[in-house]
Amino acid sequence: MKKIITFFCLQFFLFAQAQEYSSSNIHSHNDYASKLPFYEAYSNETGVIEADVFFVNNELFVAHTSKEITPQNTLKSQYLDPLSNKLKSLDGKAYPSNKPLILMIDIKTEADETLKLITQQIKTYPDLISNKNLKVVISGNRPSPTNWKDYPDFIYFDGRLNENYSPEQLSRVEMISEDLKEITIWNGKGVMTQADAEKVQSIIKKVHDQNKKVRFWATQDNVNTWMSLMNLKVDFIGTDNVPELTHFINNIKSTFYQNTEFHQAYVPGNGVSFSKKKPKNVILLIGDGMGLTQIYSGYTANKGQLSLFNIPTQGFSITKSSDSYITDSAAGATAMATGHKTNNRFISVDENGKPLELITQQLAKKNYKTAIISAGNIADATPACFYAHQPERSYFQSIAEDFLANPSDILIGGGPKEFTSRKDGKDLSKILIQKGYTFSDKFSSLDTIKNSKFIVLDDASVVAMKNGRGDFLSRSLAKATSTFAKTKNPFFIMAEAAQIDYGGHQNNVESVVREMLDFDKVVGQAMEYVDKNPETLLIVTADHETGGLSLIDGSIEKGYVHGSFSTNDHTAVPVPVFAYGPGAENFMGVYQNTAIYTKIMEVLFKK
Repeated sequence: MKKIITFFCLQFFLFAQAQEYSSSNIHSHNDYASKLPFYEAYSNETGVIEADVFFVNNELFVAHTSKEITPQNTLKSQYLDPLSNKLKSLDGKAYPSNKPLILMIDIKTEADETLKLITQQIKTYPDLISNKNLKVVISGNRPSPTNWKDYPDFIYFDGRLNENYSPEQLSRVEMISEDLKEITIWNGKGVMTQADAEKVQSIIKKVHDQNKKVRFWATQDNVNTWMSLMNLKVDFIGTDNVPELTHFINNIKSTFYQNTEFHQAYVPGNGVSFSKKKPKNVILLIGDGMGLTQIYSGYTANKGQLSLFNIPTQGFSITKSSDSYITDSAAGATAMATGHKTNNRFISVDENGKPLELITQQLAKKNYKTAIISAGNIADATPACFYAHQPERSYFQSIAEDFLANPSDILIGGGPKEFTSRKDGKDLSKILIQKGYTFSDKFSSLDTIKNSKFIVLDDASVVAMKNGRGDFLSRSLAKATSTFAKTKNPFFIMAEAAQIDYGGHQNNVESVVREMLDFDKVVGQAMEYVDKNPETLLIVTADHETGGLSLIDGSIEKGYVHGSFSTNDHTAVPVPVFAYGPGAENFMGVYQNTAIYTKIMEVLFKK
């Protein structure tokens, strides 16, 4: 058991090396079989471009088998000519980026006579021979190592594990290759057995100890295999899908995240005491773009702790909008703010553009205090749906003006320019001050505000967590609850973690995880508030999932996550709903997102 633990810990440390991979580590296997032989691999600046070659009738043909030989597919026409043309314009470089290039010629016919003709042909391309960033490596049927000295210095060889080389012969070996199937029956799914992994690691170490690079052939061509080989520090990763592997490697830094800041999850204190109680207050926390995978990525990165997972009551919300299988934030938030489905991009108006009565408006009639908080622009779709009515989510200044008619007491977020630097010349801050609000564009003023009605909008305070946002959400929620505690009125607070969504759109795992963990701290804070104020109901959900995130690797013990995104937009998957406090049991099950509104109103006012 100790060996297994050691191996998987090693996997994590090796993954740091995987982040240093580039397209130079890609071996374009059977390159001639691609849609664009040579050009596809070259445009992606792969490290190795491989061509199988047959010597027939004093010509070198490129093909997978002798039966597939066609007159036009020669080594010269498919590789030497286009490569020479590329190099002539690069002043001695193999690639514009100055990365090295290996042209691997895999000999399928008799070694000596085929290699002699290869040598003759290459000699007619002085620009290939003189390029210090280009190497020609012979694989497949190779001459005996004792004869390598008979070939020009510009010819290198693909070595084998079972061959012993003199120092002179080893100097001609560019890499050492082996059939992976000779070492392990691993099929590219899951992980290798411990015994096989140790064998592979031993082979790689032996090759690297000779200061040579290692390559395996007969490997599966999928993400799990690529990742596993990189974890093992294999130098060249073979593929028949160069663009996909290039994309995977280029995006490792944005799809892999090692967490370094961990927080203690909040553990509920007195859930039993909520039975038979009716809630007085409601805190609705919305993780924009937060699906189950985003949540679990946070759980993994926080080493198996998440306040959200300590909430005992869960359900699922179906998010489709009136006019689309996949909702946007406007339609999704409208459903929760009004209890009605609507079209994408609509802000709390129905499909015909008619204003829908908001939960904030209805609760204000019943003497509720209300607050709207967002870790993003307060005029963006999700927060806007709780105070505005517009047929288009991009009408930011019209959305901001709608707040003048909304009864909410507190507004905290970004977007001060929508209120004070408007094209129509209006300064809404002055109007709001006349209506009894304190208005500030500095988040630092939050704790000094004494007024029970205030607006704080500061763009500098709603940057991404990785750019230093800090405890904006937790401070904002604390200010809202402490302000409302000074009155006898019940309250409704909607607070949005806007930037989980941003990370999904960016396909950036670090952003997703850090925003998720920040949100979870606020969830824990809200749970603690409910325990201390058991007449409060907490609901945590999302408007939709963003990014189609899947987790392809991770470690709960080490707190790292490796993800893969299927889109840079929203998806249609249902999102979780967590409920804590009196009335929480009503949020179990699977239901439309409009039921969030309906259930809140029912538990507050049921007789």
